[in-house]
Amino acid sequence: MTFRGLALVGVALAVTACATWRPLEQRTTQGPAAEEFWMYRVLLANGREPNFEERRHWQDQIDDRISRYLREHPEAANNLDVSTFRFYRRAAVGMSKEQITILLGPPETVTTSPAEMEKLARKYWPDIKGQAQEAWVYPLGWHLYFAESRLVDITQYRPR
Repeated sequence: MTFRGLALVGVALAVTACATWRPLEQRTTQGPAAEEFWMYRVLLANGREPNFEERRHWQDQIDDRISRYLREHPEAANNLDVSTFRFYRRAAVGMSKEQITILLGPPETVTTSPAEMEKLARKYWPDIKGQAQEAWVYPLGWHLYFAESRLVDITQYRPR
């Protein structure tokens, strides 16, 4: 291989390396999954992934909480997006605060300050500011925005 060929390979590797270090920044209608957060918390607490019994126990617990919620809220059970809540166990725009708490647990932080929400939303603030009244902060850079008791927007920012 010639010097020019090695230089091209070096430049290609450098560009690829730089591209992989960009921060993760997104706005989405489908947010984090309950299992993702649960696995994250178990890993932080125990330094290992959960075993089969722990996973099965968690699945039984969340299934029970979801079923109880749907029995107590029949309007939610008939909603078109019920599969996102019941089967995918993923936060989604339109869900209630109670549904989000069942799936993801309590937030790390809650804010109603427009200035704080602007910092969280970053470049998406112009689209979010007209509707968000409260923001919940979760691990892994997830920010959930509520109007009244409904989830209206989701962003994630995580430096790499």
